[in-house]
Amino acid sequence: MKRIALALGLVAACGVTAASATTVNLTGTYRCIQACRDGNIGAPTFVTQNGDSVNLTTETGESFHAWPDWNAPASRLWIEAKGESAVYSPDGMRIQFDDGRVWQRELPPVVVGRAPVVFYGR
Repeated sequence: MKRIALALGLVAACGVTAASATTVNLTGTYRCIQACRDGNIGAPTFVTQNGDSVNLTTETGESFHAWPDWNAPASRLWIEAKGESAVYSPDGMRIQFDDGRVWQRELPPVVVGRAPVVFYGR
């Protein structure tokens, strides 16, 4: 009976972690800012996320498939083809790989302008 309760608790815990894996949307354009391959500092990189499925395009144009790391699904990605993981910040602004590379999210430009002037009556 204890084993059944333990197994049910483990299954429930796994369900909770899987749900928390999608709390941050990593989709966007990033820039490699540290330890970039081939010295490509500042080169664009891309992340496309669909649920738990994550596609990464590196600063050298290589593409890799990743998914939430089983041990820390709310903060780490696992890239099977490279045997490497990456930690991402809680706000999704920075991704740091095991090999030392760091990607910083590129924000869209801020548009500064005046609000339209509206005249009423008279």
